[in-house]
Amino acid sequence: MFLSRIEIDTKNHLKQKEFSHLGAYHNFVETLFPQEFQDGERSRKLWRIDSLKGKKYLLILSNTKPDLKLLERIGVAGTGETKNYDVFLDNLSENGKYRFRATLNPVVSLSSGKSSGKRGRIVPHVTMEQKINYLTEHAPHYGFDVEKDEVEITATGYGLLRKNSGKPVRVVKTDFEGILTITDKDLFIDTLINGFGKKRAYGCGLITVIPII
Repeated sequence: MFLSRIEIDTKNHLKQKEFSHLGAYHNFVETLFPQEFQDGERSRKLWRIDSLKGKKYLLILSNTKPDLKLLERIGVAGTGETKNYDVFLDNLSENGKYRFRATLNPVVSLSSGKSSGKRGRIVPHVTMEQKINYLTEHAPHYGFDVEKDEVEITATGYGLLRKNSGKPVRVVKTDFEGILTITDKDLFIDTLINGFGKKRAYGCGLITVIPII
């Protein structure tokens, strides 16, 4: 696995206009792996946009290295970088505590009743409490635990997803930061690689961790 990052060129208005919706980012990320197009294969990639010290970064987790020259189409020249992620994953500790950052799509499925024959309606959580509960309650299914007093919401909002000529869909996004404890290392590594929750192709689901020193 490879973790890549580039500083987004927010001062270039043409680039910003081109990447004005989540679908554009998704398509852009796919183009960074031309060999997959050639082979007719598409592996899962996770990505998100981080805001750090007044700058924005595109972060990508992938099975193979992206083309850094293509990556710079969206970013500041010379800021693209790729690191091998496998050694880091192997060194994660069962029951270890780590600082984490994640952008998630906190939603709930509202049942239409067993007799309706319809799937539940997916609606976003609204309050801070609901969103924190979403993370803490789902975390054990992904190989880790989070205490409510050790996590905070750092940003909330939504991105637009445009498909064909239909009406744009709002994808609710919430940024979390805090401390987690790994309860099942293999399951947690699978979560880091494959993502958490819904809308993983559109900037949600990527969790990154760093050791607590």
